[in-house]
Amino acid sequence: ERGASDRYRAWAAALPEHADVLLECAASEEEIAIRVDALYDAIPEDLAAIEAALEPAKETYFAVFEGIPVEEQLALQAAAERQGSMAWQNLKHPGLPAEHLAELDALTALEVRSAERVEALLARIGK
Repeated sequence: ERGASDRYRAWAAALPEHADVLLECAASEEEIAIRVDALYDAIPEDLAAIEAALEPAKETYFAVFEGIPVEEQLALQAAAERQGSMAWQNLKHPGLPAEHLAELDALTALEVRSAERVEALLARIGK
């Protein structure tokens, strides 16, 4: 989520006329990351291993966008947001407390809202 937030900030710099929407999406990704950190509390000694494991994934994520026009990057990101929304729902199971289930629904809504923002932006710029 934090990698996506970084990408949104880069897109905001590349498309300053649309920075407001893109920075809203960046803030949403940060919110998701914070909420996930709270939901799935990692053991401090595991954090370094988690960060090390995530770094190659983040590099791959950024590499996907290399050499692709910004508008196409945004279309890919909108699709990724929708996939992310489904991932939160796939984490649900009957044994989870109601508060946890509600938080997964809230994460889903944040992902969908970002997808909708990006899709609306692409429609405005004709892509």
